[in-house]
Amino acid sequence: MFNLEQVGQNAKAMARYVGRLSSQAKTDALLACANALDANCEYILAENQKDMARVNPERAAFNDRLMLNSQRVAAMAQGLRKVAHMDDPVNEILYMKTLPNGLQVGERRAPMGVVGMIYEARPNVTVDSFGLCFKAGNSSILRGSSEALYSNIALVGILQDALEAVGHPREIVQLITDTSREVAREFMKMRKYVDVLIPRGGAELIRSTVENSTIPVIETGVGNCHIFVDETADLENAVEIVINAKTQRPTVCNACEKLLVHAAVANTFVPAVCRALAEKGVTIRGDEQVCKLFPAAEAATEEDWGLEYLNLTVGVKVVADFDAAVEHISMYSSGHSDAILTNDYTNAQRFTAEVDSAAVYVNASTRFTDGEQFGYGAEIGISTQKLHARGPMGLKALTTTKFVILGSGQVRP
Repeated sequence: MFNLEQVGQNAKAMARYVGRLSSQAKTDALLACANALDANCEYILAENQKDMARVNPERAAFNDRLMLNSQRVAAMAQGLRKVAHMDDPVNEILYMKTLPNGLQVGERRAPMGVVGMIYEARPNVTVDSFGLCFKAGNSSILRGSSEALYSNIALVGILQDALEAVGHPREIVQLITDTSREVAREFMKMRKYVDVLIPRGGAELIRSTVENSTIPVIETGVGNCHIFVDETADLENAVEIVINAKTQRPTVCNACEKLLVHAAVANTFVPAVCRALAEKGVTIRGDEQVCKLFPAAEAATEEDWGLEYLNLTVGVKVVADFDAAVEHISMYSSGHSDAILTNDYTNAQRFTAEVDSAAVYVNASTRFTDGEQFGYGAEIGISTQKLHARGPMGLKALTTTKFVILGSGQVRP
């Protein structure tokens, strides 16, 4: 029987150990782990094939996230190298001031402690999570899905071997190999050992974690992302941006799922963008006006406007004006990433002020909402909540702060 209690005890002890490591020690260990991934690429791919052999071939989006190839393994290793060379956030002084009584009061960054991850499919999350947690001074407990079990066991084993080879305990990163729901729910109750829990996956996983966990949860990732094309947009460039946002990688959370078009340009833009999307294999689900302008479109239902498709499907709607677009986004957006395409400065400023999402774009593809694209190296997830962290979560999001007070014998009167 899997001993989750022992995993928690190990993680707590390792959090104290990692929290004491120097920046150089963490850098060297991460570089060793990156080299180990490169050296074991063939083994990783062989184990991943065991997972791929068990999946339903019709689940294209899921299978794309699960599948590894040599380029993706190399990208995981390179992600670790980038994190290794980033500035260490631990012990960064945020401010220091001297009070009238002579006390020096400062605030500095400190590790979270033990970070728990619950995630689906993507084996790269295993490596990214370890790397970011470790650099930020934390130990980690990882619980991937059953579909990725062989891949995750291989990856964690390689990371543990590499850590051990450079003189560190294997338990710095641990994998829960029992993927039953019972053990997952038990994991969510381990507040005694785990300081923060981060779910990465679909809406059901995130909802279940938030509802069942007694550990503080950082919500991540569901991406019902919108692009609004207003009446002043460069329509030729807008087609290019929409195509990129929808088709460059449709199975990820920052892909465009809904396209809103201002009524003043709908007659010109809707047929043009829908033809371009259809040529890329995208299914159009449109409102009544879209279906008239592009007869190949399927009629959208009310349910469509709130869906994260994660495939080559997009919802398209004509809106009367700027306010109608913002109202629609406010009602249906998941708060991940939303964009306006415009040449109107006032509209751009209003959009960034009024749309309440973690990432708000002007004249750019939503596909840039990503830790690496934002300069964080890897990311541990994209937070769609408002407390502690929001948007792509890099190293600093995996730290907390503490107050340090330096005195010279003061007592409170």
